[in-house]
Amino acid sequence: MNDERTAGSAAGAFAVAGDQWVFTGTLTFDDASAVLAAAADLPLPSSGHVDLTGMAHADSAALAVLLALQRRAADEGRKLAFVPLPTVLDTLARVYGIEDLFAQ
Repeated sequence: MNDERTAGSAAGAFAVAGDQWVFTGTLTFDDASAVLAAAADLPLPSSGHVDLTGMAHADSAALAVLLALQRRAADEGRKLAFVPLPTVLDTLARVYGIEDLFAQ
């Protein structure tokens, strides 16, 4: 049985890979809404881990998507960890003063 499901636009997507999610591609203002809407169709990862190693490019809209996913997880009584948080997103989170929301 193939346990891989994908949600997102052509530019970037979350996929279920075993007990975690992986993201590949870009996550910017251009595709954030579509990526978030598609992710709503995926079950949250049982490990609580979202692997962002494959994130090729991101802007502040990616932070909004990650925060929305954290809110969804909290609503479902779960937690999500984004590992590793790309440098650009870590820097933006610090600029906006929300780095604690992404602390491991």
